[in-house]
Amino acid sequence: MTQVPGRSWQKTADSSKRGDVPEGLWMRCPECEAMVYRKNVEQNLHVCPECDYHYRIGADQRVEQLCDPGSFEPMWVGLAPVDALEFVDLKPYKQRLVDEQAKTGEMDALICGKGFIKGRGVVVAAMDSRFMMGSMGSVVGEKLTRTIELALETDQPLIIVSCSGGARMQESTMSLMQMSKTSAALARLDTAGGLYISVLADPTTGGVTASFAMLGDVILAEPKALIGFAGPRVIAGTVRQTLPEGFQRSEHLLEKGFVDRVVHRKDLRSEISRIIDYAGK
Repeated sequence: MTQVPGRSWQKTADSSKRGDVPEGLWMRCPECEAMVYRKNVEQNLHVCPECDYHYRIGADQRVEQLCDPGSFEPMWVGLAPVDALEFVDLKPYKQRLVDEQAKTGEMDALICGKGFIKGRGVVVAAMDSRFMMGSMGSVVGEKLTRTIELALETDQPLIIVSCSGGARMQESTMSLMQMSKTSAALARLDTAGGLYISVLADPTTGGVTASFAMLGDVILAEPKALIGFAGPRVIAGTVRQTLPEGFQRSEHLLEKGFVDRVVHRKDLRSEISRIIDYAGK
């Protein structure tokens, strides 16, 4: 083979490896395993354009998607959890909180405040699975309760988006108390005739499912969201039966009457606004 003067065949071969493509530009969908352009996924509300797989998103992204541009006003942003029990598992809870706050830029696993959805005033709370898997501790429970009470005071629809692994074990009984605390606040809202729309995202499990998440006047769920209290292996070991495929997914729960509607992420704003109008709120 004749080499062209001044040209490096090694460089030509290296350029074919696409080393000039920035890392992270493409991502593999965990559902259909297609390689998808990351920017396309983000523009599609973090939903796979090939198979409609709904990626988990942060609470800040959630309120940005739901509320009208520039209308959301966050509240009680300074509330932060404390390590009252000096709990230690793989590392001290105090250090775990510092690490999670640095990673997410949030004080805890919930963002809440006031906003508008298609021009309709609402009170919104969204859980953040990036912060200790969205687990519910005393601060999450307190902020949720304040959000519910704000909806009661202002007579505005309440929207809570659940995305959580359940109660926060590092806070023990203080965490479990938030189940009854939030449920009692919702009971007061219901007595006053308030509207509560619960949105279940993947995953919604444990003490969150066993409390406020399943108490909505209307319960919506994103497609194929994992929803349940205990894990499938625990349930199978308890009932000693073979469980149907996907029995803890939103579509199965819709069939059994635990969920009112399965709604694609792109349709959530429209669906919520229709429910608010129908309820006269």
